[in-house]
Amino acid sequence: MYKLFLILFLVGFLNAKVYDGVAVVVKDKAITLLDIKKEMQLSKVDAKRATNMLIRKKLEEIEIDERKITVSSTEVYDDIKEMASRNNMNISDFYDAVRESNGMSSTDLKAKIKQRLLSQKLYSQIAYSSISEPSDAEIEEYYNMHKENYKHPASFTVIIYDSKNREALQTKVDNPMFYSPQVMTNEQVLPYDKISPELASLLERTELNHFTNVIPNGKGGFMSFYIKEIESAKEGGLESVRNQIINSIMGEKREQVLGDYFARLKHNADINVIREVE
Repeated sequence: MYKLFLILFLVGFLNAKVYDGVAVVVKDKAITLLDIKKEMQLSKVDAKRATNMLIRKKLEEIEIDERKITVSSTEVYDDIKEMASRNNMNISDFYDAVRESNGMSSTDLKAKIKQRLLSQKLYSQIAYSSISEPSDAEIEEYYNMHKENYKHPASFTVIIYDSKNREALQTKVDNPMFYSPQVMTNEQVLPYDKISPELASLLERTELNHFTNVIPNGKGGFMSFYIKEIESAKEGGLESVRNQIINSIMGEKREQVLGDYFARLKHNADINVIREVE
């Protein structure tokens, strides 16, 4: 009897430890309080929104498993290689650039890309067959309602600081009066539509008369862009952004289909809320 009591006590203790910190269980997949708090910080949302986002992710994971959707290491590598190529970098330098800008290791990057590719395959199975291309009237109406979203600089006038010595370059960025023969400069005008989306995003996030973060230059060294001037874009009209608008409309339609699908899935799923974030 004593042994039986001890076993039951230990089982109860272990179960308590298993559920300690668990907030929600979605079909036997746990979401912890820590998961929710991390999502709140990452996505800048409240606890309820973060919890719903994580429940959706768990439902996606379950769907991916049930549909036996897979992504090979070759697919992940090809995606990384394509991104590196768009930025005129080799794979090694691209990994370094990601680590410098986001603090993400190559292992973390591969895991994130694999998850994105899995989700894309799942979405294609659920949504793509359910949505149609927007009509000309839809495109025009969307453009008139969202003109501000399609404005971007025409070009950036930058001074490119380049060096094989990262420390010397970082010192220059931190103290513009610092001089080192190891740091080379080159002034260029970079048209917005001629540079990679990643570089365009980096330059747009950087204030005028400021340096970007130090990033690999694709040649075994490092570089930083000093934003000297930003030329405003002229109004290009609907045709100049037609493809972007089509992508935006298709994206919204797809998300509507997916949202409805996962809302039904959530309604019918076995979801247990154990505790809420305070």
